[in-house]
Amino acid sequence: MKEEELLELLEERKFKELKEELGTMYPVDIAALLEEMDERQIVLIFRLLGKEEAAETFTYMSSETREFLINALTDSELEEVMDEMYLDDTVDVLEEMPANVVDRLLAVTDEETRTQINALLQYPEDSAGSVMNIDYVSFRKEMTVEEAILKIRQVGINRETIYTCYVTEKKKLIGWVDIKDLLTSSESKTIEEIMDTNVLYAHTHDDQEEVATMIRKYGLVAIPIVDNEMCMVGIVTVDDAMLVLQEEATEDISMMAGVSPNDDSYFGTSVWKHAISRIPWLLFLMLSATASGLLLAYYENAMSAMPILITLIPMLMGTGGNCGSQSSTLMIRGLAVGEIRFKDIFRVIFKEIRIALIVGAVLSVANGIRIYLMYHDIKLGIVIGVTIIAVVCMAKVVGCTLPLIAKRIGLDPALMATPLISTLLDTGTILVYFAIVTVMFDL
Repeated sequence: MKEEELLELLEERKFKELKEELGTMYPVDIAALLEEMDERQIVLIFRLLGKEEAAETFTYMSSETREFLINALTDSELEEVMDEMYLDDTVDVLEEMPANVVDRLLAVTDEETRTQINALLQYPEDSAGSVMNIDYVSFRKEMTVEEAILKIRQVGINRETIYTCYVTEKKKLIGWVDIKDLLTSSESKTIEEIMDTNVLYAHTHDDQEEVATMIRKYGLVAIPIVDNEMCMVGIVTVDDAMLVLQEEATEDISMMAGVSPNDDSYFGTSVWKHAISRIPWLLFLMLSATASGLLLAYYENAMSAMPILITLIPMLMGTGGNCGSQSSTLMIRGLAVGEIRFKDIFRVIFKEIRIALIVGAVLSVANGIRIYLMYHDIKLGIVIGVTIIAVVCMAKVVGCTLPLIAKRIGLDPALMATPLISTLLDTGTILVYFAIVTVMFDL
């Protein structure tokens, strides 16, 4: 049903029909719908949702809409929403809210839940522990399949996933069981007979992006999280992994564009905050470009002798920057998906140099012909052709090595992206260009 039709039902106070229509919609679509409505309509529609639907819709809302709803709902309504939410979603909400709102949310939760929330909040930001869910299904190895299925029926409704269950002994993770194996095995068999002891797991302090990458690489529904003593403390599910990868990709794109990462939406961020997030990078890059200006001043005599040299600088700098950006983008992507590692650096350099020679040769021939047709100067065409090959080779090597080095020393490879590499290559291009020009023309 379209938004206009839902609003029409709301204005006509046909709440029964409206509730039925909302029951046919997905929570993520309801959340998107609420973002477009005014405050009165948001409260009215949210109160028409069932408890489970309301809790799931709440997790998909923007921080601003959540904060408004928290302040608009009564304590009993808030308690119902909090009771239906999984702990990892609750923690995500709390981390985005101001202190006064957090205090109110915690006030409507029971003591046991509050203790669990506080434990999750103590894990470092961006760690597996900070995104894990402690609601999972676990078995003892001596249980029978019949007992295990009965346990799933009893507790499964309160667990985020039942498709993968875990086997623990004195809280230590010793194996896992797929729901398919449970349903297709004899009820008299023990869990020990059907469990798989080859368990993929992660530690609470592992980087959340690495854990999400493991889930994607091995096609897991969830991955168990253990502490330093191999005691199982929670799971990270595939939906949480997708969110982590989305957040990391957004962060990388921001850094590649020279913008400080921001968790808020574009329209949810103030003009002042947008400006502040962009100014540091622009200042750094502007000051870094001073080196290019100093080099141009150093070669002032050469440019005075051959003014035409100046007109070719933008083309050379643009070519170098574009080639470097191509290589760095591929490296950043390769590092993100685990395809490329630092140990591959010499293989990468060798491959990029061969690519650079082919690309440089094609570009130099094209420019040589252009320069001859425009200026009728074969020697200048040769100089520019040689310069292009040298610049492309330099750009490819710089573009592929800097992200690898950044990863090696613990920095985000996305830092070594278009703005920074282009600035570095501008300086390098001028050095290479005038080094070749001064030799060829004896300036």
